[in-house]
Amino acid sequence: MTIEHARVDERLIHGQVATVWTNTLGAQRIMVVNDLAVKDQMQIGALKMAKPAGVKLSILSKRKAIEKILAGNYDDEKVFLITKDIQDMADLIDSGVPLKAFNVGNISQKEGSKPIKKSVAVTETDVQTIKRLDEKGIKITAQMIPSESDETILNFIK
Repeated sequence: MTIEHARVDERLIHGQVATVWTNTLGAQRIMVVNDLAVKDQMQIGALKMAKPAGVKLSILSKRKAIEKILAGNYDDEKVFLITKDIQDMADLIDSGVPLKAFNVGNISQKEGSKPIKKSVAVTETDVQTIKRLDEKGIKITAQMIPSESDETILNFIK
């Protein structure tokens, strides 16, 4: 499988993902991995409508995504993988999904989180997860769009 890019974006598929990122990457499939999205028919409908024409879409639970990726089900496609939060991405990596890098694009501020960029707010748990993955050699960036600097997210965590 060629995972062209992996991104954390709580909005999952939206304008920037559907047009800018997918086109820049040349992705043939968008893979949304989220345990709640797979059970929400309204969300599934919205994701299907938001995906670009001609691009395949998979909406999978973490367990099913890990199983299918490790089985090589998408080996002949360029896949753009998206999770809703940092923990979901960490769970994929910790389960053996071969990711060397991912991008954090949008996580809104909530109780218990602090903004580190205009579009990214993280909790202390997120920060610890980011540091742990960084120590494993995973490159983690914070970019809204591909033309923005791909500097490490650690530079934004003070």
